[in-house]
Amino acid sequence: MESLVEAVLGIILGAIIAYWLFNLFKKKNSRELTERQSVILLEKIKKVCKLITVEGDFSEIYHYENTTEHLFKLIPSKKKALVVVNAKASVGYDLSKIIIEAQNNSKTVKLTQFPEPEVLSIETDFKYYDKKDGIFNRFGIEDLTNLNKEAKAHILDKIPESGLIDSAKKEALESILLMEAIVATIGWKLDYKTLELPE
Repeated sequence: MESLVEAVLGIILGAIIAYWLFNLFKKKNSRELTERQSVILLEKIKKVCKLITVEGDFSEIYHYENTTEHLFKLIPSKKKALVVVNAKASVGYDLSKIIIEAQNNSKTVKLTQFPEPEVLSIETDFKYYDKKDGIFNRFGIEDLTNLNKEAKAHILDKIPESGLIDSAKKEALESILLMEAIVATIGWKLDYKTLELPE
């Protein structure tokens, strides 16, 4: 009788150990494999020399509405969104457009052309409020992409009205004086007498 109890206990203990080993082996073999790939496509590298002289913050509310008609133009379906666009525009000078001549004899750098100020970059942040799909007219990925482009173009249209370009024009002389200081560090001088600068 004692050997029967020992045999049953041995079988139960063996079953528990076998079950534990089976689960342990199963977990090791069924681990989740996740691969992440980051592909950076670099089309072109070019030298950039830009000087930001003025930055402006913009906040605009952009209203978008699109209506389609279905079933012989009897059933209209409207989608709409209210987008708050926060943007930072940087205005300054693309210094690669400067035309200069080096005169070795007199150790002079002659500045003959200075570029007009331009929008160098614009950073935007979009927040969607009151975004509603129509029954037959729903927002898709392409719609949202186009909506972002339109909102960004709307901000770009507002930049000339904001006075940022005019403020950057007033900073042209400061930019040239900075160049003059840089040229002076190597013992040369900057000649910009022929330039017409805004007052």
